[in-house]
Amino acid sequence: MGVGSGIFLIALGAIMTFAIRANIWWLDLRAVGWVFMLAGLAVLLTTLWYWQTSKKKARTLIVEENRLSHPTSMMPPPPDPPPPQAPPS
Repeated sequence: MGVGSGIFLIALGAIMTFAIRANIWWLDLRAVGWVFMLAGLAVLLTTLWYWQTSKKKARTLIVEENRLSHPTSMMPPPPDPPPPQAPPS
């Protein structure tokens, strides 16, 4: 559920509370409307709180380091490349 669901529940609850004038003997539409509005508000606030806390989470950077099996000081340096040859003229 997100912001859209919260707004939908608030709107549905407002319609049931303030716009519908039906009299159903086994259901109190005004009470159900208020419950929907409060549930929508709770969903909306929970979603916004979750967005704020997810922005504050620390990001961990993992760096992988590869090491040689023997120290580099024991290896001889690579040979120098041969000098470039001048083209014949």
